[in-house]
Amino acid sequence: MIGAITLLILGVPLMGNAFAQTPAATVPTADTGDTAFMLISAALVLLMTPGLAFFYGGFVRSRNILNTLMMSFVLMAIVGVTWILWGYSLAFAPGLPFIGGLQWFGLNGVGLEITNYLKGSNPAEVVSYAGTIPHQAFMIYQAMFAIITPALISGAIVERMSFRAYSLFVLLWSTFVYAPLAHMVWAKGGFLGLYGGLGALDFAGGTVVHISSGVSALVAASVLGARNTHPDRLSPPHNVPFILLGAGLLWFGWFGFNAGSALSVASGTSGDLVTNVATSAFVATNTAAAAGALMFLILEGVLRGKPTAVGAATGAVAGLVGITPAAGFVTPLSAILIGFITAFVCFYSISYKHKLKIDDALDSYFVHGVGGTVGAILTGILATTEINAGGKDGVLRGNFGELGVQLAAIAVAYAIAGVGTWIILKIIDATVGLRVKEEAELQGLDINEHGEEGYNSEFGDGSIQ
Repeated sequence: MIGAITLLILGVPLMGNAFAQTPAATVPTADTGDTAFMLISAALVLLMTPGLAFFYGGFVRSRNILNTLMMSFVLMAIVGVTWILWGYSLAFAPGLPFIGGLQWFGLNGVGLEITNYLKGSNPAEVVSYAGTIPHQAFMIYQAMFAIITPALISGAIVERMSFRAYSLFVLLWSTFVYAPLAHMVWAKGGFLGLYGGLGALDFAGGTVVHISSGVSALVAASVLGARNTHPDRLSPPHNVPFILLGAGLLWFGWFGFNAGSALSVASGTSGDLVTNVATSAFVATNTAAAAGALMFLILEGVLRGKPTAVGAATGAVAGLVGITPAAGFVTPLSAILIGFITAFVCFYSISYKHKLKIDDALDSYFVHGVGGTVGAILTGILATTEINAGGKDGVLRGNFGELGVQLAAIAVAYAIAGVGTWIILKIIDATVGLRVKEEAELQGLDINEHGEEGYNSEFGDGSIQ
């Protein structure tokens, strides 16, 4: 009896609380694993920008090393601010099929919510870009793509463009070329993408990043004109270890670039198959990079007698470029094929670039433009929903129309990047000018544009060409 009374006395308050409470509305919370994965991936993508700086910096003359490094590094400052103010809104806010709106200007309305921030726009079933992470986590991840993309263009125009003109160019280019393309391919309601558009497959940036920057690089090199040492007095790379270091950092950061584009580490299903898009993209990325490096080494060994460190680095980057649009849609064996084919095509395009008589100094178009184009085409051929149920099958899976969609997306990217870049450069040339003076170009841009040198004179170039 005493025990029963004791239980009753203890239980009444608990039961009273239970009956008094009303169920609270369930507030969706972010998945901690996915959020951590995306923040780490964002940091990896940011690391690619200084990696690119070292990759490009190793190729130029030592008197231009700091200027070349700064052409990448400055993007972290410029786009790091403009993306918050207007870039993200133009790229990803609901708007027109070709450009987003300005309702998210200054990240107004972009907080820690994980869903429903796209509610009320078409297609209605899409209410967020990533339903398990905070909206700001998605935003800052995309910021890293916006930072590195215009930096890729710098490889075509090194050693002759003024730093002021370049800074103005990347500010305008990221606003009027990158943001519209990102919206068309990746944003809800975009003209080309999977969220209510034509259905082009671009997992991590074949069109948005590599084709746009590669085509823009070719146009920029054409408008700017050749270096005064081109083509008869070109210097060899001044620091090959920098090139290998940069390629290694790019390879490492590319795991965040591609695997991070899955936006989640969770597994799913496609029919009777278990899928994990992040893992598939990670494996495909490493596989294609390895295949690309191997292809370059084989071609150099057979055709030129000696495999080179520069060739290995360039081949790895070519393989990474080729797999970028396909990473989350293809099998590991397809990734090998993409790496081999992309590197093969890039190798021969670099070999014959002199026929264009355009001074694309560091082969920006011939690696990123050509590689992105090849990768986008192969995505339309090799993609399979067995890897990613949210994607589409390619030609080899019976979907012959997807290749036409990919070609349409490529054409749009070429047109927007080419025309947009030409207009921006002509405006800058007519206002502040594009090139440094001939004397400054001969002396080097480090001392003339930045007032400092990368090396003490005992390690610098011994003569002025």
